[in-house]
Amino acid sequence: QVQLVESGGGLVQAGGSLRLSCAASGNIFTSNTMGWYRQAPGEQCELVAFIASDESTYYASSVRDQGRVAISRDSAKNTVNLRMDSQEAQDTAVYYCNLEQFGINCWGQGAQVTVSS
Repeated sequence: QVQLVESGGGLVQAGGSLRLSCAASGNIFTSNTMGWYRQAPGEQCELVAFIASDESTYYASSVRDQGRVAISRDSAKNTVNLRMDSQEAQDTAVYYCNLEQFGINCWGQGAQVTVSS
């Protein structure tokens, strides 16, 4: 069993930066993908970015073209981090940490991020 615990988030000023961290524990294998999803009020959950164990990354087109998002991981500590700069009102959402291994997805409890103007 895998547990994911997010930290960070909360209230962020528009134009500021968001930092989220996620720590995974439990039965974690060397080969896995860790990532972040978000769900805005009234919207479907969407992928933000993920990073594989070989540190290759993928960013959703909604954030990639803006160049303001960076995902990183520390595989030795089983942690994944997300940095989002130039926060906008539409970044307000619940952000979920995800770990996928052998086709099985595990989720954190979610971290609320509210961008205030």
